[in-house]
Amino acid sequence: MRRLIVPALAALLAACGGSEGVAQSSSSNAGVESRPPNATGQKPAFAGQTRAPAVASNVAYEVQVVAEGLNKPWALAFLPDGRLLVTEKPTGALRILGEDGKLSAPLAGLPAVDGRNQGGLLGLAVDPAFAKNGLIYWSYAEAKGDGTNHTAVARGKLADGKVENVQVIFRQSPSLDSTLHFGGRLVFAPDGTLFVTTGERSILPGRVQAQQLDGTLGKVVRINADGSIPKDNPFVGKDGARPEIWSYGHRNIQAAALDPKTGKLWEVEHGARGGDELNQPEKGKNYGWPTITYGQEYSGKPIGEGITAKAGLEQPVYYWDPVIGPSGMAFYEAGLFPAWKGSVFIGGLATKDLVRLVLKDGKVVGEERLLKDRGERIRDVIVGPEGALYLLTDADQGKVLKVVPKG
Repeated sequence: MRRLIVPALAALLAACGGSEGVAQSSSSNAGVESRPPNATGQKPAFAGQTRAPAVASNVAYEVQVVAEGLNKPWALAFLPDGRLLVTEKPTGALRILGEDGKLSAPLAGLPAVDGRNQGGLLGLAVDPAFAKNGLIYWSYAEAKGDGTNHTAVARGKLADGKVENVQVIFRQSPSLDSTLHFGGRLVFAPDGTLFVTTGERSILPGRVQAQQLDGTLGKVVRINADGSIPKDNPFVGKDGARPEIWSYGHRNIQAAALDPKTGKLWEVEHGARGGDELNQPEKGKNYGWPTITYGQEYSGKPIGEGITAKAGLEQPVYYWDPVIGPSGMAFYEAGLFPAWKGSVFIGGLATKDLVRLVLKDGKVVGEERLLKDRGERIRDVIVGPEGALYLLTDADQGKVLKVVPKG
């Protein structure tokens, strides 16, 4: 295991972008982002919705390289015995990382994936009753055979070197001819239901679908562990609506986590050129994409009417413009880093850092950027059983990193 020691001052300088503003003063509201927004003329709907004040937690930590040589790893999940499941996106390989730092061969038994571009083997979840049933869950891009594809979710029983009794429990519809925006995070709720985040596939027909209830593109989906539909889902029994839908109007959700204090789901979704959003998706609500958004097309043109608010559409809790490129998310309530309790960590693909948000009463009141000095795209972040942060780097030779207190 290779180690990199990060002194407290260096961490703070990296987080704040220089020697100025290491600690926030009472009179300064400067944020961590100094670049101008991409979308000109847009204003937040309320104070603190973007560019929260920079904060410094004064934490000294070290980064350990637990494993490397992974092919664009996408997701991590701990097994009860301390081993880690790791997905490799383009190849569809699911591997186990032992506590000794050794990676297993790819497990047999998983279905084929469409590994082009943003597709492949994606999110992971371990059944809350794993000790009894041995079940694991994964999301992936599945080719339909007619030139189209979609996000799918499967489960199976983990055995020695393989996964047995594989069942596909969810397939996104409609299938489209696109290699983009699959979403793919899986989060178990306290009641045992499974949240599945999806994308709207980027292309125009998918964007339209994000605002429609007859398909599952651009949605948060809620299913039972066997793929059946919970009876209390918001659109159960409504004509023309898919009963799996929990919330809609999303773009591409690659970060999602459960708040351990409230048991509620939060997610962070990719915007276009600007407009990454932090949301707490509530039952049956519409989060606006592409009707409202804080951002613009990659061409620089407005998205739709170029509006950021409309009656009946939910505002994000927080947004970024320019974007961070969010992927992976974890709430931190462990005791290993007391100064980080109550924080939310998000992987930054575009900013090549680890974003820390401070929440108070459901609002973002501070932001810090960590690991900027490493210059690595962070694909996933989870909290280990001992309270360390475990991260994945998005690269052809990707790494599993472990963040622990210095010393």
